[in-house]
Amino acid sequence: MATSKVTYLGGLHTECTHLQSGAIISTDAPVDNHGRGEAFSPTDLFATTLAACAMTIIGIYGEEHNVDVVGMTAEVTKTMAEGPRRVAAVEVNITMPDKEYTDKQKVSLKRAALTCPVHKSLHPDVRQSINLIWAK
Repeated sequence: MATSKVTYLGGLHTECTHLQSGAIISTDAPVDNHGRGEAFSPTDLFATTLAACAMTIIGIYGEEHNVDVVGMTAEVTKTMAEGPRRVAAVEVNITMPDKEYTDKQKVSLKRAALTCPVHKSLHPDVRQSINLIWAK
């Protein structure tokens, strides 16, 4: 069964519908490639999925081991390359909530982030960095 349906709306915009839930994501081409930057670009989504996936796996670890990770946030930086135009690097900085984590939990949470399927699926030519930042 299909996962999503993508409709080209014109003007370099698409509407992406998740078939199971009906959730919709809109895209626009980036301003450096003929777009207006009115929504995520496809490569923005590509980079952002690394953060969402890592955080989801951290969340699963947290639920399974009674470690509160609610409120973590991430900033994603995407670096493009030319010839051919592609994503060259994705940096994800995950700021963990201001809670007390043991050294063992910190190691386990970082390990969990690095087991996310997106991280494992990206081509080795795409440099990846997933960093956990601890408030305490």
